[in-house]
Amino acid sequence: MVKIKDIAESCGLSIASVSKALSGKSDLSQKTIEYVQQVAKEMGYVPNASARLLKTNRSYNIGVLFVDKTSSGLEHEYFSTILNSIKDEAEKNGYDITFISHHFSNNNLTFYEHAKYRNVDGVIIASVDFKDPEVIKLVDSSLPTVTIDYDFNDKSSVDSDNVQGIQDIISYLVENGHKKIAFIQGDDTSVTQKRVTSFYRACAIHNVPVKEEYIKQGAYHIPQVSGKATRELLELPDRPTVIMYPDDYSLLGGITEIEKHGLRIPEDISIVGYDGIKLSRLLRPVLTTYVQNSSEIGIQAARKLIDLIENPKTSLPERISVKGYMQKGETVKKIN
Repeated sequence: MVKIKDIAESCGLSIASVSKALSGKSDLSQKTIEYVQQVAKEMGYVPNASARLLKTNRSYNIGVLFVDKTSSGLEHEYFSTILNSIKDEAEKNGYDITFISHHFSNNNLTFYEHAKYRNVDGVIIASVDFKDPEVIKLVDSSLPTVTIDYDFNDKSSVDSDNVQGIQDIISYLVENGHKKIAFIQGDDTSVTQKRVTSFYRACAIHNVPVKEEYIKQGAYHIPQVSGKATRELLELPDRPTVIMYPDDYSLLGGITEIEKHGLRIPEDISIVGYDGIKLSRLLRPVLTTYVQNSSEIGIQAARKLIDLIENPKTSLPERISVKGYMQKGETVKKIN
């Protein structure tokens, strides 16, 4: 195995200088750093993670806690994009990713115990039950944490701006003449609570009356649930002119139900999704939806956690809000 000492002898430099050059953080010239790194690569040098841990007291390993009760998370474009951007940003900064879970081998570890077992430097927490005592224990521990789409007091979080997203949707619908707006909600989470509050607030601002029969309980990423809610809305004596869905996948169930009723989109009824997944641009007509910047959410989460890890005395907890944008599409009809 090639050691730093071997590289130092080949380069004619001290072991300390080579060590600094390999870390990329050095008072050596850029030319010398690049030379040392090239020699190390040619000699087949592989950094020793254990040695780096002893030297820096860091494992350069970030934990990701991701639990999705619908079992669609890793396949769902919104979450997969977030996770991929976390991975890419972490690797750019020299960190690896480890998934944290309850089950490891034959042991049933708590989230905190698994994080400590894996010796991660910090944890990004996404798509979990944030009221779970185990999640709270992890957040309250000494490990740096960043949550996605949920805010704990005095802790760092990265949120998609769901309040602004709903406001933008309502504004767009009102601009197109819609006053009979139905809203199928997602599961009862903090994200849904923000969206629902924003819905009522935006409707009040635009003088849009909210009929309680237009508000339906749905579920994220489950088309069948939204299909049932759509059927109930279409069977109302005074049906809405537009239906808002909790996400683009759930909207597919609505499309199926609308077609069963022999109705056309948007000629007979308008629809709006949420997330802005790639499928929304492949559907015909192109879906009107609010596009969440999922890639930026993952990048910001990784950057903030690394900042908390590397600068514990100067990095302050903060709430980072990532804005999206309206994809106007072709599924909202302009009416008088």
